[in-house]
Amino acid sequence: MKMISNIVFTKNRPLQLDGYLESLYRYLPAEQIQTHILWKQELFTQEYEQLFSRYPNCTIAREADFSIDFLDILKRIDTPYILFGIDDVVFFDSVSFGLIDETFNKADDIFGFSLRFGNNVLESDKENIETAGQNISRIKWPKGKTRTSRYPFELCATVYRTELVKKIINESRSSNHLAAKLFSPNSLIIKWLRTIGLARKTLKRFGFFYTPNTLESWVCRWCQENAEVLPPYLYFQKACAAAVQVNTVNTSTKSAVGAINEYTVEALNEKYQQGCRLDIDFIAKNKPKHTHCDKESFKLVREIFK
Repeated sequence: MKMISNIVFTKNRPLQLDGYLESLYRYLPAEQIQTHILWKQELFTQEYEQLFSRYPNCTIAREADFSIDFLDILKRIDTPYILFGIDDVVFFDSVSFGLIDETFNKADDIFGFSLRFGNNVLESDKENIETAGQNISRIKWPKGKTRTSRYPFELCATVYRTELVKKIINESRSSNHLAAKLFSPNSLIIKWLRTIGLARKTLKRFGFFYTPNTLESWVCRWCQENAEVLPPYLYFQKACAAAVQVNTVNTSTKSAVGAINEYTVEALNEKYQQGCRLDIDFIAKNKPKHTHCDKESFKLVREIFK
């Protein structure tokens, strides 16, 4: 039985998804992970399908309605843990899954085990402890001293208990069945509200996310507003992943790092067709110092086909 369900979101970035999957299976235990990819099919279908053929063990879902499709994946998950992913995330190091599993088994105050936090990011927030004979750290996220440390629910690189994720998702959405019917993202009322600019505000009020950005930000906001009923600590050992943000495919939420104009999705797809791939070795040798980085870490290398 797999131990981790990895739910990945992607749109118009086959080159970056290639880097995500390559680095994920390089640094994390492939035999323990079942990856589910929720793909918003828009551009570059041929490149995506060629990429998927290289990873036949991944489950691919073509997005029709983000909220419905995501909840369907979540409902079917039966692994103890969930790890979310976005296509511009890259792994460059690893933490023993045995250590992560033992931390969850021993800590009753754990919200999640982060693979994106390190001492160089959160020096003033951390509390050093020991688990399984190894040094790890933890932070009390409701009282974090940085915006990043106060952001407990994210789609980058944190391992969560599946039961906690399902509970949070369920409780962060309106339980009113009439509201769910009237104000779901694809309802007639929401389509009309889009014409007068009120759809986003209405969906946010009821917690009806409709993109990866709104899933992350609205659910995280619910966690922050209900911190007293949630586990207080995020545990971590070292930074193992970062979001390398060089372009934007969803304009509903501003990227933490500005997108680089010359790295449009069309330009990067052309390079992908030419055999260019993300240089994961470069990132591993020059480990990012923050949870989000930009073109300094974005290097391409031409793949040698045999």
